[in-house]
Order: sequence, then C-alpha cells, then structure tokens
Amino acid sequence: MKVAHYVNQFFAGLGGEDAAGTGPVRLDGAVGPGKGLGLDVAVTLAAGDDYFGEHEEDALAQLLRWLDEEQPEVLICGPSFGSGRYGYACGSFAREAARRGVPAVCGMHPESPGVLAAEGAAYIVPTDVKVTGMRDALPRMAALARRLAAGETLGPPDQEGYLPRGLRRNEIAELTGAQRAVDLLLAKLAGDVRTEVTAAFDDVPPPPPVVDMTTATVALVTESGLVPRGNPDRLESNRAHAWLSYSLEGLDGFEVADWESVHGGYDTSVANADPDRLVPLDVVRHLVAEGSIGSLHETLYTTTGNSTPVATAAKFGQEIAQRLRDAGVQAVILTGT
Repeated sequence: MKVAHYVNQFFAGLGGEDAAGTGPVRLDGAVGPGKGLGLDVAVTLAAGDDYFGEHEEDALAQLLRWLDEEQPEVLICGPSFGSGRYGYACGSFAREAARRGVPAVCGMHPESPGVLAAEGAAYIVPTDVKVTGMRDALPRMAALARRLAAGETLGPPDQEGYLPRGLRRNEIAELTGAQRAVDLLLAKLAGDVRTEVTAAFDDVPPPPPVVDMTTATVALVTESGLVPRGNPDRLESNRAHAWLSYSLEGLDGFEVADWESVHGGYDTSVANADPDRLVPLDVVRHLVAEGSIGSLHETLYTTTGNSTPVATAAKFGQEIAQRLRDAGVQAVILTGT
C-alpha cells in the first residue's frame, strides 16, 4: 500500500524551534519516525509548527495539493504526543484529508488540541504525552493504517484501540430498547453503573479568585462579533478563522457611529443601538474611576463565536490568554451572546 506521512519540522530533520516558521515541505520516502512504521512510506510531508498555526489555510492548501498528486491509500500524521501546535496541525490535516476520501490515522495524547481539530474525521491512536512513547505508538498506528488502506471497517473504539470519534453506527441488538433499559437500571441499582452512550466533556477547573480587584488589571474579551463599523478587518459572521484586537486608548465607551457587531447568530439591531451592551466598556471605565477596579487593559480582543469549531475556539482562547498573561492581566470580563 502507498502511505503518506505528515510530521513537523523537528521530526522531518529541518530543525528545532529555529525552524518552526518553515513552510510546507515535500520529502521522498520515510523520514524520522516514518522509518519505524514498517510501511511503504512514499512521501513525507512536513511544515513548521508556527507556520501552520499562523498560515493554516495556506499550509493546508499546499499539503492537500501534494496529497492529491500522490493519491496515497492512507495518511498517517505524527505521532505528536502532547505537543499542542504539532497536534493541532496533525488533527487539522488529517480531518481535511479524510473528508477528501483519504483514510487518516493520527497518534497523540488524548488531551491534545488535535483531537478536537480532527472533528471525528480521523482515527486517533492514544499515545503517551512524551516522545518516549514513540516505540509503543508507531506499531499501533501502522496496524490501523494497514486495515484502513485495505478498506476494512473498524469496530468500536474500545475494541480497536482508537479514541471515540463522536459517531454512531446502527447495529442489530438481540434485545429491545425497553429490555436493555431495564437491564441497565437493575445493574445501576446493584452498583454496576454503565451506559450505551458515552459523552466526553472538558473538565476545566475554575481559576483562583482575584485577591484584590482594586489593584487588578482587567481585560475585555468578547465573542459577540464587535468590531469597528464597516468591519475593516473582515471578521467572519460565522465560523471565524481569527480573533482581532483593537486599542481602547481614549475611549470611554463604544459609540454607535464607530462600532458594530457582525455576528451572524443573533439579531444585532438592539446591540448595535448601544454596543456597550455587548462589551461594557463604559461601566468598566466608571469602576476604574471610582477605584473598584485597578486599571483596564487598553486592548479589546474580539471574535465571532457563531458555529466556530470547538478546536478553533480553544486555539483562540489559548492565544488570547497568552497575550493577557504577557500583559500582566489578572482578570477578564468575557462577554458572549
């Protein structure tokens, strides 16, 4: 079978963090971890972690062009282990390849942002968080890849060794739904709690409280689609691909003549009549003036949270949070719709 393999700049041998800005690269044959797959890797595709994150659309377009030219029977991405940037690139590339008919297998830690980025389109083999798990991950990824290339239909995740994809497949059951429900109830009463439907939700611990708001720097962040009137930076009304930032220097509030919401998921007419309803800049300025809040971070961070994939939204949050940490912000007023 013909295999295409995606790795980042480090595993492609292009360099470390100094090469993270490297654009897409095509290499013949197996490179780095690809040599340990035990498969016929026809081509290795690579991109720098930073380049992919900063130029995702361009990176995907080039990688997919090469994939179309090669027409492999399966795409393998990684393993990326616990790496956030690398994992996100693997999950995103695998998702787009699978949607174009190329079966895709990734290897990454279950908490990698790449799991959400894959959106259930790819098969993800769980790995250790560290690269020391390479020897264990490669044969399991290769085994799934062989079966997918052969056109096999894989069984349930817990039997086949991949992460749940959030998909359901109809099967013939020996018992009716009523009988199964009674059996589950009796089992639960006996202390054996089980279910036919599993759901996974992020467990996000709350941050510690701000000790003293009178000395804290507070930032304004919103997914309400608030932008300068005319939307000069072309923020999308849904499925946003970016977040934007704007200076608040000299502003005591958001004037109707200067600001508007371009959000496509609700009626913005009332909000646009008074943009401070979306982001309470006027109230925060008042609280700073009376001493209830120490100071305002003079930058607004905004995007549109309408139909935006969870993985993309999580990426936005991580990037904005890093900016806020670097600026010494202690608290955030996060407004939504």
